[in-house]
Amino acid sequence: MKQAVKLSGIIALAVLLLTVLSGCFGGGMNGQGTQSPHAAKPASTVTGEKTEGGGERPPADSKKIKIGFSMDTLLEERWLKDRDLFKAAGEALGAEVKILAANGDDAKQLSQAETFIGEGVDILVIVPHNSEAMAAIVKKAHSTGIKVLAYDRLIKNSDLDLYVSFDNERVGELQAQAITKLVPKGKYVYIGGADTDNNAHLYKKGVFNVLQPLIDKGEITIVFDQWTEDWTPVNALANMKAALSANNNQIDAIICANDATAGGIVQALAEQQLAGRIPVAGQDADLAAAQRVVEGTQTMTVYKPIQSLAEKAAELAVKLAKGENVNADRKVNNGKIEVPSVLLSPIPVNLLNIDETIIADGFHAREDVYRNVKESKVQN
Repeated sequence: MKQAVKLSGIIALAVLLLTVLSGCFGGGMNGQGTQSPHAAKPASTVTGEKTEGGGERPPADSKKIKIGFSMDTLLEERWLKDRDLFKAAGEALGAEVKILAANGDDAKQLSQAETFIGEGVDILVIVPHNSEAMAAIVKKAHSTGIKVLAYDRLIKNSDLDLYVSFDNERVGELQAQAITKLVPKGKYVYIGGADTDNNAHLYKKGVFNVLQPLIDKGEITIVFDQWTEDWTPVNALANMKAALSANNNQIDAIICANDATAGGIVQALAEQQLAGRIPVAGQDADLAAAQRVVEGTQTMTVYKPIQSLAEKAAELAVKLAKGENVNADRKVNNGKIEVPSVLLSPIPVNLLNIDETIIADGFHAREDVYRNVKESKVQN
């Protein structure tokens, strides 16, 4: 009998001990033997900065950032590069990057941006087709707590959070400086980009910063000045044909808003046996333009190292999403506010420095650039 009492006491003590131990170590278990959703994570998985009380605060980047990248178009070589570089840069930072392109359709881009907002992205990155129309998306994104970064092209009349681009006014200045050095006097044609794109206006402003003093002196005359709808080469071709016709082919220099439009211009010149005889400036350093530079049908292009742009934009997008300081060193007025801005420097490229710029950077392979050029010219 005493032994039974003693055994009962031992069993009771064991049960009590197990209950205590369960309270100490089993609080993270639910009734089914699985971890409770409210249980604390193991200490080994929670790292972060020390709080004032001496404990640890979970890291700010423990949540995977979701970036919605809304692009105007993927119909040009340049934007395909931006897409791939931005996605790679964002993912390298641990973010999830989703990309949609509207191919020049304003309504489609608005709808795609709304889709990103509905999916609950942490930040919207936008290359706007229409710099005015996308202001509505900035407002809608802000209403749900989502910040907006304008990539390469400014969004006008909005409370935009950040603008990351190149100094686009400087792009136009570099174009005009290169051409006026070759043609200080004469008849000039300016073929602009899309009137709906704020960058097209900045390029043109930069060009005329250089040309206007020479125009005022009577040394340069602008004989044709036209925007190119949707930036398409076919519309640029039509513009250039009209310019040649109106001036009986008597044109001394041409400045184009980008290399895609320059392609249309060179085609129009070739049809009149004028390709290579009239200086042509473009920008973007597209492969076709680089080939035209070494062939002699395009005088120069402006190289914008878009890997730097993509990487900087991805870095700042992640910081914005986390509420961190982006240290924007410039301000650009968008018609409503002074937008915090980061503007990178463009580089003029011609036959003399093409190898040490776009080729040395790996932007294009040398064999691709010189593909259509005779070996004797390559060696020279």
